[in-house]
Amino acid sequence: MTHATAPVLNALTIDVEDYYHVSAHEGAIGFENWDRYDSRVEPNTHRLLAILEARHIKATFFVLGWVGERHPALVQAIHQCGHEIASHGYSHRRIYSQTPSDFREETRRAKRHLEDTIGEAVIGYRAASYSITSKSFWALDILREEGFLYDSSIFPIHHDTYGIPEYPRFCHRTNGARSGGLIEFPLSTLRVAGVNIPIAGGGYFRLLPYPLTRWGIRRINSRDSHPVVFYLHPWEIDPQQPRIASSALSRFRHYVNLHKTEGRLIRLLEDFRFAPMRTVLTHQGLLGDPQRCAASPASCA
Repeated sequence: MTHATAPVLNALTIDVEDYYHVSAHEGAIGFENWDRYDSRVEPNTHRLLAILEARHIKATFFVLGWVGERHPALVQAIHQCGHEIASHGYSHRRIYSQTPSDFREETRRAKRHLEDTIGEAVIGYRAASYSITSKSFWALDILREEGFLYDSSIFPIHHDTYGIPEYPRFCHRTNGARSGGLIEFPLSTLRVAGVNIPIAGGGYFRLLPYPLTRWGIRRINSRDSHPVVFYLHPWEIDPQQPRIASSALSRFRHYVNLHKTEGRLIRLLEDFRFAPMRTVLTHQGLLGDPQRCAASPASCA
């Protein structure tokens, strides 16, 4: 008797930041001016929570520390809905623009606050703008030393501000001097004619026609037999957000097809199986039981 293969379980991730936090606008808005802008992260995130709740889907929410400090009730709401809370750093500064000591301080601050808010360990990390590159590989050692079990910050593509195109495309354990054992779950790419094509979400999800995204994810799931990690930001389902006067390229990257994102996301959730990142890594045999890991990270290292 032939048994049908169960659909691959993919990782759904939400980077919880506001529309004025993104790196595309950093030339127009400095960190010191963030408090001057009207926040929209709470209603946008609650809208995402409602979309997921209606479909009984759980995700990993990578929360920016700055947001977590100002909106602890939002962090608690995400956690109480059964989603995984992970860290998106503190100030959305690219890692390769920081010193190791600055990075450690920001990382520790964000992690501690999130853990105090939800009452359990935070084991996952994602850098602002995927800024663990060949210039900032040292950050993996610091993440391991600070108690993280997995990272999802490396994008194996060519890009003007991030990426390590030669990096392994699928989740694995690293073997650095001190970061050995840290799990890396790179942003997903499709290999076409020897080139990695981004298929992981965000601006690529808004720019590419949905059938192409669907085809790419199915191809990775079926041909490569690997899970995809998909990411989205709350501001991407908010086409009414204020417009910021940044460069033409930055405006294109940030605003293209915002009005299409929510509908595409709903189609995506209907077409594929999704779960939090720590659950997917457990299914891949890279991480121990998610509940035990959250309570005692050392037991899963």
